[in-house]
Amino acid sequence: MAKHLFKILLTISLFCNTYKLLAQQKTYCNPINVDYGYTPFESFTEWGKHRATADPVIVNYKGDFYLFSTNQWGYWHSADMLNWKFHERKFLRPWNKTKDELCAPGVGIVGDTMVVFGSTYTKNFTLWGSTDPKGNKWFPLVDSLEIGGWDPAFFTDDDGKFYMYNGSSNNYPMYGVELDRKTFKPKGTRTPMYLLESWRYGWQRFGEYMDNTFLDPFAEGAWMTKHNGKYYFQYGAPGTEFSGYSDGVVVGNKPLFYDTPTIPQSDPLSYKGGGFSRGAGHGATFQDNNKNYWHISTSIICVKNTWERRMGIWPTGFDQDDVMWTNTAFGDYPLYLPAERKEGGPAGPGWMLINYKKPVTVSSTLGGFNANNAVDENIKTYWSAKTANNGEWIQTDLGSLATVNAIQINYADQDAEFLGKQIGIYHQYKILSSVDGKKWTTLVDKSQNKTDVPHDYIELPKPVKTRFIKMVNIHMPTGKFAISGLRVFGNGNGEKPTTVKNLIVLRTEKDKRSAYIKWEPVDNAFAYNLYYGTAPDKLYNCIMIHDFNEYWFKAMDSQKAYYFAIEAINENGVSVKTEVKKVD
Repeated sequence: MAKHLFKILLTISLFCNTYKLLAQQKTYCNPINVDYGYTPFESFTEWGKHRATADPVIVNYKGDFYLFSTNQWGYWHSADMLNWKFHERKFLRPWNKTKDELCAPGVGIVGDTMVVFGSTYTKNFTLWGSTDPKGNKWFPLVDSLEIGGWDPAFFTDDDGKFYMYNGSSNNYPMYGVELDRKTFKPKGTRTPMYLLESWRYGWQRFGEYMDNTFLDPFAEGAWMTKHNGKYYFQYGAPGTEFSGYSDGVVVGNKPLFYDTPTIPQSDPLSYKGGGFSRGAGHGATFQDNNKNYWHISTSIICVKNTWERRMGIWPTGFDQDDVMWTNTAFGDYPLYLPAERKEGGPAGPGWMLINYKKPVTVSSTLGGFNANNAVDENIKTYWSAKTANNGEWIQTDLGSLATVNAIQINYADQDAEFLGKQIGIYHQYKILSSVDGKKWTTLVDKSQNKTDVPHDYIELPKPVKTRFIKMVNIHMPTGKFAISGLRVFGNGNGEKPTTVKNLIVLRTEKDKRSAYIKWEPVDNAFAYNLYYGTAPDKLYNCIMIHDFNEYWFKAMDSQKAYYFAIEAINENGVSVKTEVKKVD
């Protein structure tokens, strides 16, 4: 009896400590940590079963965030954008002959009702409504929304008019149409919203290297945001499998663009071309309860299958000239949650990655899945132990005593056995710290955890000074113990890098969408942030470049001058940015 009582008290204590830890967190880290389902399609698993989702939408409904994405067999809700609760729900009806369960879902708010609709080329998908999505209570608004549409999106204007947008093609434009709010039938016909112009905008070119040699670029994933009387139509391009997968934006003065002048913003709204978690396309813009804007979008892995993807959330907003921006600089480092975000303030606390390519030791190694893959800032590569046994471990040496504020654990799928959404699976582990590699202290104890945390992120209640961080596996939900990123954030307590010198941008006259960029290397830097834009005070886009002091840049508007600045990065901080450089 006493033994059982002790176990119960221990479990309660661990739960309370975990709850206290989460309650104190002020930050999150991309990719966001939700219980991603596994691909439901056997044909997608020839190179291995794996988690997958994409095409996310978040709406703020009655003060809570609701997150829908492709083929998850349900949706999530959260009060704080950190702790997400999954609600099991399948929206297909018996007459829907497809396995795409809410592929690229459209979600909107009409009056007091949340509406949800999945991508379809048929005429018999149901348009669902709910006034209690937290209670998972849904009803058919229309049994069969005949207009259909792939990659749908909904928008309710201030005057109450309700619109639907859709499109996913490398030949046809994105479309929009007004729907009757009572019958949800179209009022008129679909009208074109935007057709890609890759001949002008370099970032719209298809391919990892933006070369258009394989296919023409795709436009997809519509979304509409209204701000200060202007309409910001958003779209994803040029292809979901690329680092340059982005959301662009076209600005107009009406919700449908067929008879109104429009202005495409030259550069992507959301772009994440470098770093650990790349890609920021096919997403949605929403507001928190403080009226701050955010943008959620798709990020890539695309190793075991083209559709192996994740989700990221970025601070977003509008400047004094109503230019829409998204901040993805340090976008996969710790960022402030909505409750901590200050208008005009920094996006995050400024904690640096302190174990980039630092020495790693492990308990065992499977094949060529080498240990240092876990610290190379590439989500596509990973280390795998030979087993998933209790006691397998990975240890990173920070090189010297450093201050640790947070740790992100990115699990990889090696020999996973699941298809589709899984309920009740979980990870268990411990994280230990040591100043000498001999005497260890438990830093994080998730030995009793019962949740699925594929991209777990822990902000420590208090910073810890240590040299070694060791993660010990206790339980995996499936497959081997494998890690694509054991990322330690804090400060190395050394010298920040010096300012970059001699930034050179060679913009070719042959193709003004492209440039060769080079700079003098900084000896104590491991990465650089290259900022760019079409005005000196609007360098909203950023590319993090590791190891190299050159970059082939192919994302420019051929008809505008560009402005660049660069900063150097190491585990101790960031250098002063260079002066802004204009390139005609």
